[in-house]
Amino acid sequence: MNEIRVNFERLRDDVQSLSRIGQQEDQGIHRMAFSEGDLEGRRWFRSRAEAAGLEVYEDGAANLHARLDWDGKRPAVMMGSHLDTVPGGGPLDGALGVLVGLEVMRTISEAGVKLRHPLEVVDFTDEEGRFGGLFGSQAIAGQLTPAIIHNAHDLDGVTLTEAMAAWGLDANAALFARRSPESIHAYLELHIEQGPVLDRNNVSIGVVDAITGLFKWDVRLMGQTNHAGTTPMDMRADSFQGLAEFSGEITRILEEHGSPHSRATIGRVELKPGAANTIPGQTSFSLDVRDTDAETLKNLSDAFRRTLSALARRRDLMFEFDVLSEIPPMRCDPGLVQLLTETADRLGLEHLRMPSGAAHDAQIMGSVTRTGMIFVPSIEGKSHSASEWTPWEDIEKGANLALQAILQLAAADAGVTIKEQPAKRKKA
Repeated sequence: MNEIRVNFERLRDDVQSLSRIGQQEDQGIHRMAFSEGDLEGRRWFRSRAEAAGLEVYEDGAANLHARLDWDGKRPAVMMGSHLDTVPGGGPLDGALGVLVGLEVMRTISEAGVKLRHPLEVVDFTDEEGRFGGLFGSQAIAGQLTPAIIHNAHDLDGVTLTEAMAAWGLDANAALFARRSPESIHAYLELHIEQGPVLDRNNVSIGVVDAITGLFKWDVRLMGQTNHAGTTPMDMRADSFQGLAEFSGEITRILEEHGSPHSRATIGRVELKPGAANTIPGQTSFSLDVRDTDAETLKNLSDAFRRTLSALARRRDLMFEFDVLSEIPPMRCDPGLVQLLTETADRLGLEHLRMPSGAAHDAQIMGSVTRTGMIFVPSIEGKSHSASEWTPWEDIEKGANLALQAILQLAAADAGVTIKEQPAKRKKA
C-alpha cells in the first residue's frame, strides 16, 4: 500500500504563523468575529489555500470554504472549525481544526490521490459567540431566520447587521448559505479537548461520541433597595441573598435531576445599585447548564425554574429570565465513531471514547450530515487563554488520524494508508 502522511513541518509553520495574527501584549489572541484580527486571519487562510491550488469560496454567512476536486455535483467530505477567538484566546481553539483540514487537503492533492468525493474545509463564522455563537454553521444548517439575524448583537450593542455591513456584506445573505444534506457526504472536525481528561490520562487521541447541549439564561432576582444600616435583617428583600441560596442548590439539583455529564455554572453576577452601604434591589446573573442528553437538559431546566420560583416566594422577591441560547445535544454518527476507533487502533494510537463538554460547529453540522470529532489533549485542560497548548507530537498524531479517516471516506482507493505511530505520547 502507498504510505502518505501530513507534512508536519508545514502544519507547524501554519500554526505558528496564524498565532501571530491578532496577538496582543497580553500574549492572548484577539480575533473576535468581524474584527480587524478576524479579517486578517481570513485573508491569511485564503492566501494559504489559494497557494495550494485550492478553490476558495465565501458564502453568504461569510464562511470561507477551501475546496479540492469540486464539481458541485458529488457530495463533499467536509472538515472544518473556526479561526475566530474569544478576547485573549489561545492559538489552537478552532484554528487547529481548520489548519489540519487544510493540511489534509494539501497532502492528498500533492499525493495525487483520486477522489470519489470532493473535499472541503470550512472556516465557520463567529463560532465563539460575539453575536450569539455558531452563526456560520447554523447558516449552513438552515437554522437562521430573518429575526435571528436582525436581533443578533454583541455585548457592546453592535448588531451583526452593522458588523457585516462594515465589511461590505449583507447579513441577510446568510439565509442563502444553507446546504442540502445531499451535498455533504460526511463532516469531520479535529479540535483540542479544552479539558483535562486526555492530558491527565496521558492519551493522545479522544474519539468523541456525543457533544453536549446547553441552555444559557440571563436571570434577574428583584427585591427592595434599602439602607444597609437601618433595615433589620428580617425585614429585607435582599436579591443577592436569593442568589446565594440558589447557588447552594446547584449541586443538589444536578445530583437529583442530572447525570455524570451535567454541568451548571454561574459565570457573571451584577448587583444593583452596587453600593457598599445599600441592600441590592436587583441581582442579575448568568446560568449556563449543559448535558449530552436532551431529556436530562429538559429536566434540569424545569428543576432550576422551580427552585428559583420557590426561593423568590420565600424571600419576597420576583424573578424573571431571558433565554440567551439553547443548543441541543448531538450524538456523533456511530459509523464514524467506529471508523475513527478502528483507524486509531490500526495506527497504534491509544485513545479514549469520550463526550465533549463544549459546543462545536460539529454539533450543528450533525443536523445536516453524519458527523465525527477527534480530540487532541489540552495541557492541564487550559483553553480560551494564552496558556492554551497541545504538544506537537499529539497534533501530528491527530492530523494523521484525520488524514487517514478522510482517505477512507473520500478516496477512490481507500487502501491508502499512513505509517503507524507510537501509541504513547511523552508527557509534556
